[in-house]
Amino acid sequence: MGRRYVEVFRCKKLEYYSAIANEVSQGGYFESEYRRSSPPLRPPKKPAEDKGNMEYTEVLKLRGLPYSATTEDIIKFFLEYELTEDNVHIAIRSDGKAISEAFVEFPTTEVAKTAMCKDKMTIGTRYVELFPSTPEEASRARTRGRH
Repeated sequence: MGRRYVEVFRCKKLEYYSAIANEVSQGGYFESEYRRSSPPLRPPKKPAEDKGNMEYTEVLKLRGLPYSATTEDIIKFFLEYELTEDNVHIAIRSDGKAISEAFVEFPTTEVAKTAMCKDKMTIGTRYVELFPSTPEEASRARTRGRH
């Protein structure tokens, strides 16, 4: 759209309905913003409690990574958490190409919650979103890349 690209992600019906409900409650944000002469760089942030209400495990999902990001880049991003290569799993497609997502395993759920302070910080020129995840989701992402 213009000079910007749009990423499309699979979502659950509940996430879709929540987005629609948010759109309605905000009075048609995208319609009114679209008509302005200079569109915003990002849509308004969802309330902070959205991620806070999610159930945490020791795993966080990173989305928006540079395609060139390495395990070492992610370890440096979380430098104060003393991760090892075994804690970082970069998601790849079946053809071996990165998909700009990774999963990081922390020692405990509490450490993972603390690491959420890195949400929307940058690796390279890309800001990275963090989400609570599960070991099962991380495992599915690893096996998807092995087909």
